[in-house]
Amino acid sequence: MAYAAAVRPSPAAHPIRVFVAEDHQITLWGLRRLIDGARPHMEVVGTASSRTELLNHDAAAEADVILLDLDLAGENSTDALADLRHRCPGRVLVLTGADDVDRHRTAVMKGARGVVHKSEPADVILRAIEKVDGGEVWLNRTLLGDVLGLLTDHRAAPAAQADPHRERMSSLTPREREIVAAMVRRAGAKQLVVADELHMSEHTLRNHLTTIYGKLGVHGRLELHVYATEHGLGSAARTMQ
Repeated sequence: MAYAAAVRPSPAAHPIRVFVAEDHQITLWGLRRLIDGARPHMEVVGTASSRTELLNHDAAAEADVILLDLDLAGENSTDALADLRHRCPGRVLVLTGADDVDRHRTAVMKGARGVVHKSEPADVILRAIEKVDGGEVWLNRTLLGDVLGLLTDHRAAPAAQADPHRERMSSLTPREREIVAAMVRRAGAKQLVVADELHMSEHTLRNHLTTIYGKLGVHGRLELHVYATEHGLGSAARTMQ
């Protein structure tokens, strides 16, 4: 199975802080051993076995990545994603034993940055945590296609009316347009590769992307690609190089 995950995170000053929300104690025990075994690169900073515990745990608000089971003590944790994103700045990675593609898609549309199955090898789960912490999505190609389709359909109707995005796009500097073009052109490539092409450090590229995301009102590389493609921003930016 191929995955849409592409960027190697730059070395961090601290380990990747992982919060695990899982209600099966044997699975939770195994995940703790797996993640803490990857020290000093990552560590478990807290755990929860219910939605209420998750939303009120201080460590969840400090975590870089929240590893989230879709079912917590009989409750659908997808319904808590909005509150979780509001309270916790960390990125959510769904870890599930369910094969329900509709639930996976719903979780991503509500803010999860990836979905990884519990049947995956240990090294795949660790790599998914690393990639999501680095700002990328971790989805199999089928689910990625579904999400892109939903995002495109969602934005198609407003795009047919008077363009409300012109002011956002005009706020981009020529350099930012160049960066957008490179991100579209290099969709799926490692962020370090894009940075090298633009003759800047990966850290500088991340700072530029944060500004670009804010100006365009998008959240992450996936939405940037959809936005730029729909509004012709990627092709327009390339002509300015």
